[in-house]
Amino acid sequence: MPFRLKRIYGFGDLHFITFSCYRRWPLLGSARARTIFVKVLSEVRDRFAFGLIGYVVMPEHVHLLISEPKIGKPSTAMQMLKQRVSRLLNKGAGNERSHAFWETRFYDFNVRTKKKKVEKLVYMHLNPVKRGLVDQPEDWIWSSYSFYQEKGEILIAIDRVE
Repeated sequence: MPFRLKRIYGFGDLHFITFSCYRRWPLLGSARARTIFVKVLSEVRDRFAFGLIGYVVMPEHVHLLISEPKIGKPSTAMQMLKQRVSRLLNKGAGNERSHAFWETRFYDFNVRTKKKKVEKLVYMHLNPVKRGLVDQPEDWIWSSYSFYQEKGEILIAIDRVE
C-alpha cells in the first residue's frame, strides 16, 4: 500500500473498500466468524448511518460497497468495524493470537458511475465462485448476491442506490 494514501471523501461517492486479514490468513474461514462479521457490520452501519450497497466476506478478506457515512468518515467506520470484529473473534479464540487480526490499512476506490457500481458488485459476488468456495454465487450466504437476486438467505439488509 502507498505510504501517503490519499482518501477522497465529501463528494457523495460510493466507496469500494477492501481489507484483508493479517498476512491474508483465513481468520474468517469459519461460518461462525463470517456471520459475526456480518452482524458487526450491521451494527456499525447503524451507528455511522452509511448505506450498504454490497458486500462479500471471504475467508481472508472483505469487500464492501458503501455510501459515505452521515456520521464520521468511511475510515472511522472501517476502524470501528475492524476493531469490534477482531475483539469478538479474538475473544472467541481465547485470546491465544499473538498477532494482529487485520492488516493495518484498507483499499478505498471511489465509485462515481452506475457502470462502475455494477462492475464492483459483479466482482464481489463472483469472488467466492472464482476462488472455488462454491459453484454458484447464491451458495455463498456471506454476500449481498441473494438480495439482488431476490432469493436465498439474506443476512443483512442492503440499501439500493441508483
